[in-house]
Amino acid sequence: MQRIAIAVTAINLVIMVVLLTKMNPATAQKEQNKLQVLRGSGLEIIDSLGKLRASITFHAPVEKDGITYPAGILLRLIDSKGQPSVKLGAAEDGGGLSLSNELQGYMQLLAKESGGFIKIKNPDGKEQVIKP
Repeated sequence: MQRIAIAVTAINLVIMVVLLTKMNPATAQKEQNKLQVLRGSGLEIIDSLGKLRASITFHAPVEKDGITYPAGILLRLIDSKGQPSVKLGAAEDGGGLSLSNELQGYMQLLAKESGGFIKIKNPDGKEQVIKP
């Protein structure tokens, strides 16, 4: 019985070494003598528990309730409860920054083609919009 256990362990060790040597680490691509960059359609950062803590994603154009929202890129920084605390976005019609706390409300700073504004919402539900 002990010989079988040793043989199975040795086989597992060989398989593990073969698999580890065939893994390719993430590397930057060199394009026409330019600096190396990482390319992809998104990026996610997780903590030691495997929870998503930050992401950069591309969003295709979307139509919702008869309104067409343009394509854009969104950076989200997420707290340990899974709630986004910081959002930074850019799209064809402008950009925006949102700072929020699930219990304490939020603040948005938006710059759009139609004009910019600041929106603040308190925990009691009161909302104020500041426009130039």
